[in-house]
Amino acid sequence: MASEKPTSISIRRLAVCLAIGAAAWVVPAPEGLTAAGWHVLGVFAATIASFVIRPLPMGAMVLLGLIALSVTGTLPYKSMLEAFGNITVWLVVAAFLLAGAVGRTGFGRRIALGFMAFLGRSTLGLGYSVCASEVVLGPIVPSNTARGGGIIAPIIRSLCVELNSHPSEQPERAGRYLTLVGAHANLVTAAMFLTGMAANPLLKAAAEDVFQIDFGFCTWAIGALVPGLVSLGLLPLLMYKLSPPTLKDSRAAQEKARSDLKAMGRWTRGQIVMAAVFVLLLVLWSTKPIHGMGTGLVAWLGVCILLVSGTEGWQDVTGNARAWDTLFWLGGLLAMAGALKSEGVVGWFAQAMQDQVAGLGSITLVLILALIYFYSMYGFSMLTAHISALATAFFAIAASAGAPPMLTIALLAYFSNLCACTTNYSTGPVIIYFGLGYVPSQSWFKVGALVSLFHLAVWLGVGMAWWKILGWW
Repeated sequence: MASEKPTSISIRRLAVCLAIGAAAWVVPAPEGLTAAGWHVLGVFAATIASFVIRPLPMGAMVLLGLIALSVTGTLPYKSMLEAFGNITVWLVVAAFLLAGAVGRTGFGRRIALGFMAFLGRSTLGLGYSVCASEVVLGPIVPSNTARGGGIIAPIIRSLCVELNSHPSEQPERAGRYLTLVGAHANLVTAAMFLTGMAANPLLKAAAEDVFQIDFGFCTWAIGALVPGLVSLGLLPLLMYKLSPPTLKDSRAAQEKARSDLKAMGRWTRGQIVMAAVFVLLLVLWSTKPIHGMGTGLVAWLGVCILLVSGTEGWQDVTGNARAWDTLFWLGGLLAMAGALKSEGVVGWFAQAMQDQVAGLGSITLVLILALIYFYSMYGFSMLTAHISALATAFFAIAASAGAPPMLTIALLAYFSNLCACTTNYSTGPVIIYFGLGYVPSQSWFKVGALVSLFHLAVWLGVGMAWWKILGWW
């Protein structure tokens, strides 16, 4: 069968991206910026634009951007390849391979069903079971789409049917309530762990470039521990007020979860091995000062255990498209980010912004930047594009003003995920939950605006107090 040709819309979208990149070769570089830096910025802008209009998959567009920089002599070919050896990139690849085992063995589904069978007597209890499932799976499933949309959302959809809650009718609002809890809990756990969302390592890399600070797995998790748990503890109650289910007793759904759990049978050998690896990884990640193994090395140790034990086959590793796709786009974006810094673009932008923020106190500046960063998500349809476009630049502005580095990193790192609460098109799992059909678009935006205020209250209130205790500001 002949392969499908690109549609005319795809070609037009690709032409728009190419025009954005080519403009840097036509329009003279601004004062203070070299021609090479201007060219890198043009290709980077075209790449970010491609994430929004999507003429081709993200990995393909990043590859095109890198090749364009190399062919034009802007970025040496060797420099382009070096970024793919970044240890953070390989941490994410390993985490995706581990996540594949979580799905294939049924470990993730068993965990989610177990919480729902235990806590699901009431609809509120089901909400808490969703949060508990998310926080357990968050550290080891780096794709928030795979975690929320692939594991938990299908279970929620099944339980909603059991509660006689259907999208086409709205006599029972349990489906709306559980959909909202699932989507927003996913974003909280994505914020809580370096491995909670695939693009989080971009924040880690940007922090290292600008502040020379390693905001690694343990540091990230410790900073998010208190505000994250407070958020998850209050979220089901908040949704209960914003979108109350008319059915309070959900024992039918609880029995459905128990039935599905029973149908899975006893723990399989693969699930037991996966559980053991999960515990081992968490222990080793949290005890790095004792053994000295980095987060990425520990993750690959887990992959090797799964291979040696036969829990995963080599074909499972080589066939994990998400892992290798992430290698392309994440490594490529890091190469571009490195070029933006080495060619002086980041420093040029920070210098240009200094006059705009002159006179502001460092804490005030960080808070203003954080709020702008949070609500600018309305203009993006992908968390990765949002992080790639703004994080390094905002870090540079804060650094130039002498802002507390750890506070700056924390706010932007956690807000990079929490900001997705604002729209129904912000990230994969949100799109999937919205696609279940229980929450109309207008209601989603209204609830999202209120949840954004909730996040600001928790993370700027409880979070700031916790970070003060940690000595971050």
